[in-house]
Amino acid sequence: MAPDTANATEPGATGEHAPAKVNLALHVTGRRADGYHLLDTLVVFTETGDRIRAADAGSDGFAVTGPFAADIPADGANLVLRARDLLRGVAGASARPVRIELDKALPAASGIGGGSSDAAATLRALARLWGLSLSAGDLATIALPLGADLPMCLAAHTLRARGVGEALAPVDGLPGLDMVLVNPGVAVATPAVFTALANRANPPLAPLPARPDFSILVEWLAAARNDLEAPAVSIAPAIASCLAALRQSGAALARMSGSGATCFGLYPSRQDAARAAAAIAAGQPSWYVRATRTI
Repeated sequence: MAPDTANATEPGATGEHAPAKVNLALHVTGRRADGYHLLDTLVVFTETGDRIRAADAGSDGFAVTGPFAADIPADGANLVLRARDLLRGVAGASARPVRIELDKALPAASGIGGGSSDAAATLRALARLWGLSLSAGDLATIALPLGADLPMCLAAHTLRARGVGEALAPVDGLPGLDMVLVNPGVAVATPAVFTALANRANPPLAPLPARPDFSILVEWLAAARNDLEAPAVSIAPAIASCLAALRQSGAALARMSGSGATCFGLYPSRQDAARAAAAIAAGQPSWYVRATRTI
């Protein structure tokens, strides 16, 4: 992913976009002996996201701003700081003190990879700021202890992820997708969703059609699932309300992303998505509602 130069305006500073990660389909295909679930998921990333800015400083610092700043820990529990410390352990003397600013525009614990994407953006930004010669594969290996979503968020392009999320295959030829993200303001704990999952041995995704247009892709997605949607709805019924609102707004497909509670709807055009977002936001002013597009 290219650096977010609009977010870095001085020497010794750099910025990164931390895009939302959307699971267009997510099948749970098994469970390892260590308890980790095996997945097969088609993932896209969006123009909507958080932002990371890192700058040289006399001592380490961290600040969180943005509409969801109050929901984010600003201490060592934050994945941004864990990513900084993990990379510093690899970088050694190259790791100068740094001030990191996180503009938190995505809801927390919402199934769209916000924390993981923030950590991935931090790793990309600091590797550049500290002049580290690390390949994408090197960074993914370093990042994996932070969570199974980290390798895919480091890649930040359309991909298919298998295993526990570490086995990645790029996907080319998908059309750009206009969508609306909706979150009812309910945080859903991922472990609780997996505990409520009835079947942990489902078939994998079917082969993707070659270079599908919008209608063919929607048809393929309609035959797929998010296996975590039903257990998440049983825990947070507001998710069902989000899905209903998206369908009523004219979405060609509405589905939950990840372990929830964020849902997405797909629309034929940017204008259709914008109209749908406006209608949903007018009806539910307390919800998080954003029209966006895949990158």
